[in-house]
Order: sequence, then structure tokens, then C-alpha cells
Amino acid sequence: MTKLSFGRIVLGAAVVLILLFLMVPVLIVVPLSFSDTRFMTFPPPAYSLRWYHSFFDNPAWIDAARTTLIASTCAALLATPLGVCAAYAIQNGTHWIMRYLRTLLMLPLMVPIIIVAVGVFFVYSQAGYVNTLGGLILADTMLGLPYVLISVGADLRTFDRTQEMVARSLGMNRFRSFMAVTLPQIKASVISGAVFVFIQALDETVVALFVSGGSNQTLTRRMFVTLRDEIDPTIAAISTMLTALTLCLVMIVVVSRRSGAARA
Repeated sequence: MTKLSFGRIVLGAAVVLILLFLMVPVLIVVPLSFSDTRFMTFPPPAYSLRWYHSFFDNPAWIDAARTTLIASTCAALLATPLGVCAAYAIQNGTHWIMRYLRTLLMLPLMVPIIIVAVGVFFVYSQAGYVNTLGGLILADTMLGLPYVLISVGADLRTFDRTQEMVARSLGMNRFRSFMAVTLPQIKASVISGAVFVFIQALDETVVALFVSGGSNQTLTRRMFVTLRDEIDPTIAAISTMLTALTLCLVMIVVVSRRSGAARA
């Protein structure tokens, strides 16, 4: 009993230390975003909203943010129904190809991102899709699809198929029974998958460095290029806003999960 308690204490302390280590960059960047000085100095000698005004007053930053939001939203809208359909087919399909379909769709998470970026760039260079918004959306959709597959697939594995079969025995076709019976009960996982696709597309940098540019430059790519050329405190303000947005989206996932569990 004493050994178990000591082990739990050690494990808890290790988790706390890891979380603190992960939080240190955020705890530094957020105050820097409110700094009034031209150079990044921690702690800031004075505070202001200077660098937030610098972001919103710069058309180049706004255009990059608009491109990122459009690509992220479109990727979520495309990857979510595709992922739901794929997860449903894998869970309920009997064809031999279903055994390999999941592995194929999970490859974007299994293959190193730099290899994926080089492959996407090679294909896009042949098809003329480099530096296009459509190409960026397709790449983000491909990278986000595994998140929907994992989230929805987990719920479908615990879902009682008998309910859907009863609906079909009463005259509904497969699509109607899915929409009326299955989808409402896995709605939380669908929302979670869509949110994670949006977050992934919002923060994606490596593929964006290869396939985005010009008027279709993403926010993360512009941040990377700007940081390479100079230390601009505007980047700290943008990082803070992206962190806040991501945190809000994660809270949406948590709330949807809890409401779904309460209804269950």
C-alpha cells in the first residue's frame, strides 16, 4: 500500500513537471504580446496593445489570417463527412478492402510530416496546384481526415447496431436510419473530429511552407518567414490569439463530450 501511494506521488509529480514544462513557452509568450518595446524583453518593462494593433493594421497579416481561416473551415467541412463515411464503412463493411482502408487513411499521421509535405509538393507541382487555395484546402483535408476517423470510429465501436437495424426493419433505408438513429448518438465525436481538423489546419506549418505562398500564404507560414528574417513582437500577439482560439475550441470538444455522456 505504501509503495503504491509512493508510486502515485512520483507519477503525479512527473505529470505536473511535464505540464509546467509545456506551459512555460505560453507563460512567456503571452506577456510578451502585451509588451510596449520594439524588442522581445521578458519581463516586459511596459504593457500595451501595440502589437495587436500592428497585426490588425497590417493588410499582409490580415490576408494571411483570412487564407488560414478559409482553408481551415473548408478542410473541416470536407474532412468531417468524409471521415464519418469512412469510419462507418470500416466499422460495418465486410469487404476485404476494409481491412486496409483504415491503414491507408491513417497514413498522414503515421508518415513523418516532412515526407508528406515533399510528396504533396511533388504532386502539386505536376498538377499546377502549388500556391493555390484549393491545393491548400485539399492538403489540410487529407491531414485532418485521420482525426475524424479516430474520433468517430471510437464511438461507432461502442454503438449498438441493433438500434439501426430496428429502424431499417421498419422501412427506413440505410442512409435514413443512420441520420435518424446513429448520427444523433455519435454527434459529440463528429463535433470533436471537426474541431480537431480545424485546429490541425489552423496550426499546420510544414506542408504550408511547401504548397502555400503569394496571395494564398497561410498565417503560420508568414510567421515562420517573418521570424526567420527578424524578431517581430507581432508574432507573440498572433501566437497568443491562436492559443486562445485553440483553447476555446478544445473547451467546445470537452463540453460536447460531457453533454453527450450525460444524455447517454
